[in-house]
Amino acid sequence: MEKLKLESADIVQKNIEIIGELFPNVITEARDATGNFKKRINFELLKQELSADIIAGEEAYEFTWVGKRAAIVEANKPIRKTLRPCVEESKEWETTGNLYIEGDNLDVLKLLQESYLNCIKVIYIDPPYNTGKDFIYNDDFKINRNHYKERISVYDNEGKRLFRNTETNGRFHSDWCSMIYPRLRLARSLLKDDGVMFISISDQEIDNLKKICNEVFGEENFLADIIWNSTKSVTNTAIISVSHTHNLVYFKSLDYFVKHRERFRFPEDGEGFDNPDNDPRGKWKADPFQVGGWRPNQQYEIVNPNTGFVYKPNANCSWKNDYQKFQELLKDQRIIFGKTGEGGPQRKRYIWEAEPRGKVAKTIWDDIETTTNGTQLIMKLFDGLNVFDNPKPVELIKRFLQLATHPDENSTILDFFSGSATTAHAVMELNSEDKGNRKFIMVQLQEPCDKNSEAFQAGFKNICEIGKERLRRVGEKLVADKSDNEGVNRLDIGFRVLKVDSTNMNDVYYAASDYHQSMLSELKPNIKKARTDLDLLYGIILDCGLPLSLSHRSETIEGVTVHFIDNGFLIACFEDHISETVIQEIAKQNPQRAVFRDSCFAGSAAKINAEAIFKLMAPDTSLKVI
Repeated sequence: MEKLKLESADIVQKNIEIIGELFPNVITEARDATGNFKKRINFELLKQELSADIIAGEEAYEFTWVGKRAAIVEANKPIRKTLRPCVEESKEWETTGNLYIEGDNLDVLKLLQESYLNCIKVIYIDPPYNTGKDFIYNDDFKINRNHYKERISVYDNEGKRLFRNTETNGRFHSDWCSMIYPRLRLARSLLKDDGVMFISISDQEIDNLKKICNEVFGEENFLADIIWNSTKSVTNTAIISVSHTHNLVYFKSLDYFVKHRERFRFPEDGEGFDNPDNDPRGKWKADPFQVGGWRPNQQYEIVNPNTGFVYKPNANCSWKNDYQKFQELLKDQRIIFGKTGEGGPQRKRYIWEAEPRGKVAKTIWDDIETTTNGTQLIMKLFDGLNVFDNPKPVELIKRFLQLATHPDENSTILDFFSGSATTAHAVMELNSEDKGNRKFIMVQLQEPCDKNSEAFQAGFKNICEIGKERLRRVGEKLVADKSDNEGVNRLDIGFRVLKVDSTNMNDVYYAASDYHQSMLSELKPNIKKARTDLDLLYGIILDCGLPLSLSHRSETIEGVTVHFIDNGFLIACFEDHISETVIQEIAKQNPQRAVFRDSCFAGSAAKINAEAIFKLMAPDTSLKVI
């Protein structure tokens, strides 16, 4: 019976396996720190294989900073942690598909790698803007002053100071780069092939962030920097008053959207469409009939029938259609000559033609709410209390979601710097408007509230408590405000709360040679005392690579609690010394996977018997034990 590993994926080993598929001859073996053999790469041989592309010992174009190698190692390093469910802080636990996860987002991103690999449609983050305040993320990338000078080679071999990476613009930015880099690397792997990432950022780190994103996503997958007019007020004491926020947009694969441009459009709102001539085909808009580029079959004269004026395409331009198609459009009364009939040719485009294609987005957004509106909204939700500083407005996130998601899809939206949970608010509100079925995953560190803040005085000890309470209030308000709307009862306003914690398992593993007789009576159980069935169950769900939002029910069989995930796709039991009848009842369900605790079996004979029962009754079931 196979043991579950119960730790995050070893990304380094996965990368080695991928390289091994391409170049089997570069794979070797070496002992790790525990004395076990592991696959390793012969880098000198790999360089030889790639010799035509390698630049050795010469200058190369790259973006780097002090601590980058450590950040790469950090992204790949496995962890022995888990997510523990917290039903009492959740809302509609049984039915919701939404998640609220508390803990360091670096840990969470690692824990989600198998369950949500290539599954997330949209990631939005509003990371720290690096204003000079200390980080609250406990990454091990900080180094002392002397070691920093060593690492950036402040002095060359002759004792002369080098220009590269001065302390003025080095360490301050390096810490921030080392914080964001591993998180973006892990986040990218969660995106679907048609996934989109939006990142809000200020001027302080826009240059560094774009370089990091170009490396992580590929420069070819950069779409745009959307400039949002985030502040209407003017700072009179400033030399120039900053009124904008950058919003970088990256695709997992730009190729997908080149082929499916309509999948990244706003819904057509009908702006500019009218029907001044009472056309029975409905509202229309006049589009230019001239396009850029010279095409020989789209070069001809068009005569305005009202004025007799002859029009030809401008230099290096063509008419939109060839002459035969133009004649068809003219006969169909789809060619007009300006509002007065005395201008150049234009083509009618009807709203029913425009709606399936959607509306193209622009890079300047000055027609939506500001951070002031975001603050006003959260104060209104919390009865006038200002419990969170400068939250993003809901309308901004909704607009991102309108661009990248569609109501007929079951899209999952991730925000791993969730703050006051504006993204989750936007997801629920947009679902209530277009009957969508989007789900969210919010991730937030339990950052304590300042003891002098209104939030702390109101009883909120950390930001997570603010975010969860906001979601409860928003959900209730949406249901109340839209009670007359069809389908409002199907709106998912719940969320499951899970919290990062150390592994469920005790460190009781020894090499065979380390055991002696006196240890046998001292050995601890392999599972920590304080861990519940639910803790074990959700640790298993993570380890099996299953979504954490799958349906869950429990049944009692002969006095024993049995857990059913996703209508019996996975069945688990953790009771001591269960009977053969219970095992048979579980096997009858023919689950895809069945998981037991070691203590479910009285001994080796009982475990062997269980395996025999499953071989007979459910031969395709994957049987595992913790």
